[in-house]
Amino acid sequence: MIYSLLPLVSLFLFITQAHALPSFDEVKNSYKKSDAVLLDRHGEVIHELRVDERGRRLDWKSIKDISPSLIKAVTHSEDKRFFEHNGIDWRAFGAALLRGLASNNDRGASTITMQLASILDKGLRPKDSRRTLSQKWKQIRSARLIENSWSKEEILEAYLNLITFRGELQGISSASRGLFDKEPSGLDESESLILASLIRSPNARVNDVIKRACMLGDSIKSQTDCEGIRKISEKKLSGPYYIKPRIALAPHVARELLRKEGVVVSTLDGEIQRFATDVLKYQLGTIEDKNVQDGAVLIVENKTGDVIAYVANSGQSSSARFVDGIRARRQVGSTLKPFLYELAIEKRLLTSASLLDDSPLDIPTPVGLYIPQNYDNEFKGLVSVRTALSASLNVPAVRTLMLIGIEPFVARLKELGFENLNELADYYGFSIALGSADISLFELVNAYRTLANDGRWSEPKLSFDEETNEKQVLEKEAVFIISNILSDREARSVTFGLENPLSTRYWTAVKTGTSKDMRDNWCIGYSQKYTVGVWVGNFTGEPMWNVTGVTGAAPIWLEIMNYLHRGDPSIPPDPPSGVSMKRVEFQKDIEPERNDWFINGTEANSIELNTHHVNPHISYPPKGSIIALDPDIPEGHHLIFFEAKTPNIIYYWVLNNKKLGSSNKRVSWKPKRGKYVLSLVDNQGHVIDSVEFEVR
Repeated sequence: MIYSLLPLVSLFLFITQAHALPSFDEVKNSYKKSDAVLLDRHGEVIHELRVDERGRRLDWKSIKDISPSLIKAVTHSEDKRFFEHNGIDWRAFGAALLRGLASNNDRGASTITMQLASILDKGLRPKDSRRTLSQKWKQIRSARLIENSWSKEEILEAYLNLITFRGELQGISSASRGLFDKEPSGLDESESLILASLIRSPNARVNDVIKRACMLGDSIKSQTDCEGIRKISEKKLSGPYYIKPRIALAPHVARELLRKEGVVVSTLDGEIQRFATDVLKYQLGTIEDKNVQDGAVLIVENKTGDVIAYVANSGQSSSARFVDGIRARRQVGSTLKPFLYELAIEKRLLTSASLLDDSPLDIPTPVGLYIPQNYDNEFKGLVSVRTALSASLNVPAVRTLMLIGIEPFVARLKELGFENLNELADYYGFSIALGSADISLFELVNAYRTLANDGRWSEPKLSFDEETNEKQVLEKEAVFIISNILSDREARSVTFGLENPLSTRYWTAVKTGTSKDMRDNWCIGYSQKYTVGVWVGNFTGEPMWNVTGVTGAAPIWLEIMNYLHRGDPSIPPDPPSGVSMKRVEFQKDIEPERNDWFINGTEANSIELNTHHVNPHISYPPKGSIIALDPDIPEGHHLIFFEAKTPNIIYYWVLNNKKLGSSNKRVSWKPKRGKYVLSLVDNQGHVIDSVEFEVR
């Protein structure tokens, strides 16, 4: 009787209206992976990153890219007559009616097409543990509509890409890679039986899956034995799944740019990104025995600001592979010196031929004496600005900062994009000339890029959608002179010798830096087209062992620069109209006679020590001093001698607005309890320096 009713049921399905279902192309085109894709500037996939936490879906797979053994196992398990019926398996349907449609076990009547209909239409999914009779009729109607407009291959392809296999693994691609670390085309018979057995109950216990897979294998007369299925199931289904990324070249850029599903084109160059990563890993491996674990590389195109390589760490070999070494802030050592000398030249306080005194220097501070030392713990005496910067001498840099002032220099650094600097310039003291501020590689590379762009500053870009504003921060004439100095191999040889990793076959300007206790190692430099920055150190902050900018970061910088310019020359910048070259000689043969560049109006043919370049200042008492009177010394016998550095210029002492005498004579004062302001003034009454102190 039941089977005699089936033709009437079939007629009912044809004459009743059903909701319109999407076409195969609409379903495939609306499919969204849980992973977003990052492309390089040439369209190459360089990173995949999960951005949807609701489920794990990977690439949509064509039916021809799915293992035949899986197709056989799935169709036999879920719908034996799939290729014979038109959406409804009436034999299975009749058997289900005999068992009773109201029972909980109506799955046997659902064909693959009917299951697909329920996936496509949420209204057809069971509300509780089973579908209502009305839902079942609608599911059957929808299956017939699908069969009328879709091919069998399209139905099976969509089904295998949309069903959930286990946990959050949706689709055959995520299931195959997540459980067996292979593409669906490579699934063998055992793996296919296991996956097919998961469809009816994705989160079933391992033993239940094994039992079902073994029964399915017997049913299709599989050559796979049950023991093999058991071993694979226990190994792959007992623990958490892992999908090994197919490509992960730029994890930190991906996290920044990939916010939702889809594809994003970055400014990165996959080939250069890959090369920079390999060079970093190799160099870190060569100095691993010197307690070095971490490093980072950033490459920016000068003209556009496009970031073409962003290697935030060395990956699996790093001590903390999730830390972004490009954005992390650290002390940058001598790499700030070019901006210090640029400011001095821009303000016409120094020229590249001006002489500075590289001799021991003690600077009183409220917390004691600040005594800068050179890299090699030696002093060179009188040296030119060109030599002082190229050879990275510390004492001349501190003397230059004393000439400029701490506040103007910190203000300039902020203009260059160095964020998070302390608002109080005195927070750093004179040590900021030697890089005591915490700065990121990202900021530092872009500041050097500003030098490469004649003083024009703009934000670097990671995607082509970003817009940046350009502004002139540095004077192009002063920048040209600094670039010329940083490219001077001979001047650099005073400290580094003629043969070192900073010397290239083409034009480059470069500077190294090492922070206190060898905790951070830097090499930043630019060619005509690129600016490359390298940091080497430890994310933990541990000191390295006898590693400097030349031995740690510079070899990486050189390898990358050589690769970038393997077929692309770099030529020196053209001098701007505001500079001129002059032949200069140094008195007393302080340095060899040479041609040097000057901003027009600052030229000099003969160079001697210009004492005006030493900033006049009060050396005693230091600012904020508290002077305690000794009770054992009779009152009136106390004496304080004021001291100042005023080379060959006469200034005057003023204490609490009372003139005491000139600076060229020794001035003593009998202290009395109270608070005082001591000033050094010139003939016009201008305050050159002043300090506050207290007597108790």
